[in-house]
Amino acid sequence: MSTKIVKKGKAYFRALKSVMRVRYKQPRFVFLGETFPDGSLILSNHEGTDAPMSLEMYLDRRFCMWGAQEMNSGLRSLYAYQTKIYYHEKKHWNIHLARLFCLLASPLTHLFYSGLDLISTYRDVRFCKTLKESMAAIESGKSIVVFPEQSEKGYLPELEGFYDGFAAFAEYAAKKGVDIPVLVCYYRKGDNTYIFDAPTRYSALMEQHGSRAGIVAALLARCNELGKYKDEKTEEISV
Repeated sequence: MSTKIVKKGKAYFRALKSVMRVRYKQPRFVFLGETFPDGSLILSNHEGTDAPMSLEMYLDRRFCMWGAQEMNSGLRSLYAYQTKIYYHEKKHWNIHLARLFCLLASPLTHLFYSGLDLISTYRDVRFCKTLKESMAAIESGKSIVVFPEQSEKGYLPELEGFYDGFAAFAEYAAKKGVDIPVLVCYYRKGDNTYIFDAPTRYSALMEQHGSRAGIVAALLARCNELGKYKDEKTEEISV
């Protein structure tokens, strides 16, 4: 992997990422087995902003991310989401502190998000739009990154659940004749390491686990296993 920021996006966006390098250091990328091909479905833990930013800034591959539509629907919507959901409910900040902080943070986040290749996700019938946009991205050779963890209690080292929207997309792709490669990865903040599992085709996952629920449970368990992975350069970190 390159030791420089990946040069994606418009000039202002690349400049902004260069400044943010002070905060987000290059992780060590570890691939277990073969690396994923273009057009893959990648599932990751979130770890606040660290996992998405590490991928955006340093992973030299073509991909787009799923993101809550509130984060991609204008400054007012973003401010409300960051204040109540992200900082207060997920990161457990005092609500008044969150509101004050987001007066500065939300405009900067909005500027950054305008440069991301982001696909909005929805919790209603508009999810069909997410599926169609994601399919177009796959067909163009991009991979899709999804952060499916259930984070109502915050971003925990041991993930407690996955939402199944990604599995719905894999089923949708299969109906369109695309047997999408699926893999999980885990960003470990303690030693700044990003660990990627080998990809498995959706058809093989369905044959092995039998149902959408079975696939979701198996990939959740595998993601947590990756969080405890160690090699000659790392020590095991308990979660």
